[in-house]
Amino acid sequence: MTIRLLLADDQELIRGALSALLDLEEDFEVVAAVGRGDEVVAAALAHRPDVALLDIEMPGLDGLAAAAALAQQAPECRVIVLTTFGRAGYLRRAMTAGAVGFVVKDTSPEALADAVRRVVRGERVVDPALAAATLAAGDSPLTGRERDVLNAARSGASVAQIAAQLHLSEGTVRNYLSAAITKTAARNRMEAVRVADDRGWL
Repeated sequence: MTIRLLLADDQELIRGALSALLDLEEDFEVVAAVGRGDEVVAAALAHRPDVALLDIEMPGLDGLAAAAALAQQAPECRVIVLTTFGRAGYLRRAMTAGAVGFVVKDTSPEALADAVRRVVRGERVVDPALAAATLAAGDSPLTGRERDVLNAARSGASVAQIAAQLHLSEGTVRNYLSAAITKTAARNRMEAVRVADDRGWL
């Protein structure tokens, strides 16, 4: 059986190298390679890959959003997130989006090929150190509203702008921000966003 692969990475050099590397495997065929996240679903529907290898940081749509879109529109295509960013938060969000594999880019070619074959067999494949870090981060202590407020603060919005966006009073927004900063042991709201992001709480 030939395993059909879709690659998505915005760096042409990485995309080309990955394609050449994976094509060396006798049972692999790279059927599509795209450089934007918003091209992933169309390529999957056109070429019907068995596995999609998605980078996280891409223009148009990030790899996590593309994974969620694939789960909806091409559920037979298994997703492996292949990224430089080995962070617990990304792993948690990737699994929530429907990915069945999470591999960092400094893995060996043999380990990557093995990961592809394992997900085709129905297994989940996650970098062990990252899995341990994700478990150590624990469940989110943030309430739904605290998450909403931190997400709104991500862009650097003022308290007044966040309040208007979420239809809350400015005092309520300040209270939620204060609680989120305390729970993340951060010094300010932007650090709270970063900490919560890294731990997969947003």
